[in-house]
Amino acid sequence: MNKIKIFGATMIAIAATVVVSSCHDKQSTGWQYAPNMYEHIAYDPDQKNPNFKDGKTAQVPPAGSIPLGFTRFDYPNTRAGYDQASAEVKSILAQTQQNYAEGKKLYESYCSPCHGMTGQGDGEVTKHGYPPPPSYSQGQSSRGGAMKDLTDGKIYHTITYGVNAMGSYASQLAPEERWKVIMYVHHLQTL
Repeated sequence: MNKIKIFGATMIAIAATVVVSSCHDKQSTGWQYAPNMYEHIAYDPDQKNPNFKDGKTAQVPPAGSIPLGFTRFDYPNTRAGYDQASAEVKSILAQTQQNYAEGKKLYESYCSPCHGMTGQGDGEVTKHGYPPPPSYSQGQSSRGGAMKDLTDGKIYHTITYGVNAMGSYASQLAPEERWKVIMYVHHLQTL
């Protein structure tokens, strides 16, 4: 008799659970742990925002503002800008062994596929039909003059804007990283 009471109580509990759980709002996801993770009070960028006159959350930065950590390069992507950078732009980094080693690593990652490990213009892409860039130690620049005579400013301008088949590396290399690469390229110019 005791087993029948236990079985009956269990069946009543299961039936009550089924009835209670089936009667709640179908749109409800149930209880939430930390609901402010799901229902945040911040505005999404594409939402209307009554805090601004134009009602937009995503605001355009004020004119003339400069992003944190941004370094200006006020030389246009023209031949005149290239020549002006050659005369005025000098390396801002100390000539240390650490900067040289980091420049070598960056060069090997970003530049050697085209320019080759020793800067002779024999990178891996030349084996797939792409025209070779000029050698740093013996080649002639497409803008005139020997590649071994390229100045800090000319190399920095070229990395920033690109030239001929070489695209800009401004988004891949931060300004300080460009200076490290330039330090290593000057070593390759002497080979």
